[in-house]
Amino acid sequence: MNAKTKEKIAFAALWLCGAAVTLPVLLIIGYIVWRGLPAISIEFLTQPPKMGLLKGGIFPAIAGTVLLVGLAVAVALPLGVCCAIYLNEYARDNAFTRIVRLSIVNLAGVPSIVFGLFGLGLFVIFFKFGASIIAGSLTLAFLILPVVITASEEALQAVPAGFREAALALGATKLQTIVKIVLPNALPGMLTGAILGISRAAGETAPILFTAAAFYLPRLPKSIFDQVMALPYHLYIIATQAPEVKDVTKYGTALTLILLVFSLNFAAIVARNKLRKSRKW
Repeated sequence: MNAKTKEKIAFAALWLCGAAVTLPVLLIIGYIVWRGLPAISIEFLTQPPKMGLLKGGIFPAIAGTVLLVGLAVAVALPLGVCCAIYLNEYARDNAFTRIVRLSIVNLAGVPSIVFGLFGLGLFVIFFKFGASIIAGSLTLAFLILPVVITASEEALQAVPAGFREAALALGATKLQTIVKIVLPNALPGMLTGAILGISRAAGETAPILFTAAAFYLPRLPKSIFDQVMALPYHLYIIATQAPEVKDVTKYGTALTLILLVFSLNFAAIVARNKLRKSRKW
């Protein structure tokens, strides 16, 4: 067997592996679109639920999801970036930093239900926030923090060391070098962490189950200390606890959640690509 034949076999095997991963996802999304698209309408997307979820729309759940995810990313992104800057730019490679990095990796594998219990004990009970938007958002922020830290640190490591050396040689301080040179060039990669965080936070049910989500709340919250409806929890309720709700409504809610996650990710990807185009290297 010659080298070209081996190469064709390898490419065919890789293509089959890619198809094996992609095809089930496309089938699932296609099935949800087929079953849920008839439910999508202006009323469904802009009206509150009525008659105990049997009528009306899911607008409070959409707004609640956007609020929870937006606040979670707003908290997790600065914390994750600061932690990544410390680990990559200031901390020495010693036993302590290795333990910190190992802890971050292990934290990313903790089940979301554990984060939910953590948020319940710390934010709901200890800080007395109660079941509220702020408690749910902070819980989700801790959930996505390991992803943000890891992506931000990788983005910082990708900035050439020569940039730092040139700035220091011109008389800039280390802080000025980080703020003016390193961070602007690492920002597109950091947004990758934000995108991954958005994807995970928007679809989580367990953390908000204990900290923020309401079963039936046909109005918008008035403050961050109010409970709120959220699409993942709403979908769980109508799929498991409300058999009288029509299937088309359940699939329509699932489709709305998918479209919302895609929309948030698309906005972040567009912003990341614009930053990448403005980069000089």
